[in-house]
Amino acid sequence: MPGTFEPLPGGGAAVALDDVEISIIRSLAVQLLELIGPGPAEDTPDDPLAELFAEGPSEPPADPVLKRLFPDAYSDPEQPSSPRDAEEQRAYSAEFRRYTENDLRAGKRDNALAVIRSLDALSSASVGEGGAVLKLSPEESQQWLSALNDLRLAIGSRLEITDEEDSDLLYRLPDEDPRKPMVMAYLWLGGLQETLVGTLMP
Repeated sequence: MPGTFEPLPGGGAAVALDDVEISIIRSLAVQLLELIGPGPAEDTPDDPLAELFAEGPSEPPADPVLKRLFPDAYSDPEQPSSPRDAEEQRAYSAEFRRYTENDLRAGKRDNALAVIRSLDALSSASVGEGGAVLKLSPEESQQWLSALNDLRLAIGSRLEITDEEDSDLLYRLPDEDPRKPMVMAYLWLGGLQETLVGTLMP
């Protein structure tokens, strides 16, 4: 089981992780949380209705990672459009973003928090020299799957990976390349994600 998720009887998944792997995933999830930022209710904790009526941003984020995590809903870079069509797409995207981005951010925050909490729940007694076995319920498995996808999108954005061809080049990076550690994390998370998908398939 080392490094790969396996199905649990009755649903859910399990994976053996060592101390370093636990630390890496937790650190990446914390960084993702910091990047996504707090929710509206965290900004105005005294107003219980703030989150319900809060509108999201209308402009796409400036950070390229957040742009990847929260893309425009109505723009297609593959399809050239007239200035009028482009303006309409921007307007539609702004409206869609205004009413959906807060919920999308909340979902990604919840998934990242689920990863952190499940790793923190591994008691020190269960983490020996070989690490620990993380066991996830079906719901936690879905949250992990979403969080792993977000982490890979974030790292892929930093590495400027846009297609499969870019991804193939990563395997040929020399060890002295400063991107190598990030590439290794990207590929490793991809393997975890793939095996977790396999456990969730009927």
